Parts: sequence; C-alpha cells; structure tokens
Amino acid sequence: MKKSGLIVVCMILFSFFSCTTKQAKEKTNQIPFLFPDYTFVTIPNNIAPLNFEIKGASFVKADFEMEGKLLKTITGNHTIAISDKIWHEWLSAYKGKSLKITISIWNDSHPDGLSYRPFTIHISPDPIDGWIAYRLIEPGYELWHQMGIYQRSLTSFEEDPVVTNMQNHTGCVNCHSFLNYSPEQFMFHARGAGGGTVIYSHGKLKKIDMSGLNLKMKGVYPMWHRSGNYIVFSSNKTNQSFFHAGKAPIEVYDQASDLFIYDVRNNREIADPRFIDKSYFETFPAFSPDGKYLYFCRAKAVDMPKEYQKLKYALCRVSFNEKEGTFGSKIDTLYNPSVETGSVSFPRISPDGQYLLYTEAANGTFPIWHREADLKMIRLNDGKKIDVSALNSKETESYHSWSSNGRWVIFSSRRIDGRYTRLFIAHIDKNGIVDKPFLLPQKDPESNTLRLKSYNIPEFISGKVDLSKQQVADLLNK
Repeated sequence: MKKSGLIVVCMILFSFFSCTTKQAKEKTNQIPFLFPDYTFVTIPNNIAPLNFEIKGASFVKADFEMEGKLLKTITGNHTIAISDKIWHEWLSAYKGKSLKITISIWNDSHPDGLSYRPFTIHISPDPIDGWIAYRLIEPGYELWHQMGIYQRSLTSFEEDPVVTNMQNHTGCVNCHSFLNYSPEQFMFHARGAGGGTVIYSHGKLKKIDMSGLNLKMKGVYPMWHRSGNYIVFSSNKTNQSFFHAGKAPIEVYDQASDLFIYDVRNNREIADPRFIDKSYFETFPAFSPDGKYLYFCRAKAVDMPKEYQKLKYALCRVSFNEKEGTFGSKIDTLYNPSVETGSVSFPRISPDGQYLLYTEAANGTFPIWHREADLKMIRLNDGKKIDVSALNSKETESYHSWSSNGRWVIFSSRRIDGRYTRLFIAHIDKNGIVDKPFLLPQKDPESNTLRLKSYNIPEFISGKVDLSKQQVADLLNK
C-alpha cells in the first residue's frame, strides 16, 4: 500500500474510534427528545429496530446497556440506525428485561457534547403478529390520486401492496377484513367501474355485486364471523358538510345506515327487520371472538345534517345463532349516550373476550374529524371502565385492532401534526394495564413525517398476503 493511502486509512480509523469512544463533557438530568419518542416504552420481542433521530444534532452517540454491561455503542450524524441482526439478538436474549440507553449529542450549542439522563425500553415476553394491513391515502376530504391496501412486516421494514387503485381504474379500494387474522382469507371493497365486494380464499378470488342480491343492499363496514360462513356489513348512505367557521372544518355523517349478514356459502343477504328500521342508524358491526354475539353502534335517526350535533351512537349487543344465521330477541345497551353524553364508534373485542375497546367522540360516527375523539375500554363481565388514558393525546385517536394474543393494540392517531393519521402500538396486559404507545418503526425515522399519506384501518395478520396483482386487475376489469 502506498504511504498516502495508508495515511488516509489511519485517519478514517482514528476518526471512527474517536467518535465512538469520546465522552460528552456536559450532563443533564433531562430525557432526550427522540423522534419518534421511544423513551420508556414496552415493545414486543420480535418488533423491527426502533431507529430514531435527534433533531438539531450534528453527531449522536447511543450507548446500549443490559444489567450494567455495555452491549454496543452506535453513532450517527443525527440518526441512530440499529443493525437488524443485533437488534433481534437482543430481543431474543433479553425477553422480560429492559435495555438501558444513554444518548449524547454534539452540536453548535454543545460543541463538547451533552449527555442526557438514561432511559429504558422494556422487552416484553409477549410477541406480536408478524404483519399488519392498512390503507394508505391522502388525508383530503373528497379526492385522491393514489390509494391502496398495503401490508407491512412488523419484524422488519418490508412493505408491499395488497391491492391499489391502479388495478381498479383509479377508483377506491377500502374496508378490508381478515378472517381470524389469516392472510389466506380476507375481503375488501373495490368502488367504481368494474368494482364490487372482493373475497379472497386460499388463492382464489371472487367478486360480488351485492346490489344484485335479494336485499339489494351494498356493504360498507364489514367483519367476518369466526366460522367463515358469514360476514356482517353495515350499509351506509354517507355525506359530508363543510363549515366556514369553528374549529372543525368538516363533518362526515350518515343519513341512513343498516345492518345485514352476507351468507358466504349461499351467496345471499340476511336481514333482521329491527336493523333495517329507518328510525335508527346502525353501523360498525363487530362479532365477538367466540362468534356468539354481535356488537354494533346505534343511534336514533335525526334530521341530518341540521341536527348532526344531536347524533350520538350507543354501543349495543345482540346474541347470534351461528347455525341459523339469526339474532336473538334481546338487545343490550352497554353504552348509553343519554347517560355517558358521548358517541361510540369502532367496537373491538379482545381475543379472550374480556375487554371491549372503542372510540368515543362528542357526537357523530366519524371520529377521524373530531379532535376530542379518544380510545376507551370496558371490561365485559361487569361493564367496569378501564383506564386507557395512556393511549390518548390532544389530537384524534380513532380506528384500532387487537393482536391475536390480545397483548397488543394498534391504533391510528393524529397526535404528531394534527393532520396525518399514523399508527401506534401499545402493550395491554391481562389485567388491562396499558403501557405507553410507540410509533410504528421505520427504517428511516424521517419518513414518518416525509411520507405524505395517512394510515387507515390497521389490522393484524398472521402472515404475508400472496395475491397476484394481475389476478386482481383481471377480476376488476371484467
């Protein structure tokens, strides 16, 4: 090697060694301002690396420790990117324990370095499902350019489209639902030319025009029954109004909504007269995990949109006969808006049937446009309210779903900027105690703000969907 080349190599090695071992001369008792905020969170033992950035730093050093032993020092200009291999080794080896992280930064304000108070990240013994599915869409009112249903690995950063509106004449694709978390059986709606309700089952696709069935009712919000023999739908006539004054610029609302069952085996619709009564609005149906009950939101019909502030939805439950595909005679009210004063959306029951998580807003049925919308939870055996305030923020919290083991919830929130919905994950133990939520990890933490899309309807799935793009395009172009 030439002498000049040797000097360059030595300088690089010296620079690297100096940067990774140098110590900050200042200390503060403050916790560092990470983005995303991963301080003092509980994480699954199979989650992707929690990469983060320190805005305004020119150099960052992160010391990772376990029980007093330094595991590794990682540096970056303003971003800490953790090796996938090393990260998963830590998660596997230290389940039930807490990583200790000490951050030091260097910038113009702290040329000799500033070391922050250490924080911890607890590695839960509880794993999380390997994949999620969600819709990506611009956060506009009526128009979009591109949208699609995507899937993302939670153990890595892999993201792939399941179906996009490029396969659907740039129409709308929405309202996906998976049978028992399975990537082998799910459905979604394709709106527009060539559209319909699409059901995918073990490699085969079929498209249903529900308006051509016996009840002539189009499905909107769906959920599978655990048997796979039924899908419950709401049928909604949705409108929106814009306001020239006030804090809320838009209200999306239903002028009519009913419930019906789609019999998958016999390709027919089943309706109960009580749930197609025009004096009530019913929406957001959800089967219990054991399939014995249907939960749904119900409101007395009012003059919309004139009386939109009076529209408040109760949380109701009715038994379901799986053999006959019929509902029981008694309707229970679990949340009465005349007593509670709010309005319920998105009831979701934990896999063990113990808890029910829902969204509460001041009124209406589209909480995404309500800044006051929060997540709430009750224990089903006695109706007791469970404190889940750790999940909430000053901005909107809306759609949510449970992991298959019932130890994690994923939900959409506008807490970062008040405009875009992003996905947060939180641990819930068997006693209903909720830990601080954390933002869905990204390989580049800056993509959390640079990606100008909203995440919509997050659902856990047990594996990756293998759906041919051409297969979908051919079906939707028939």
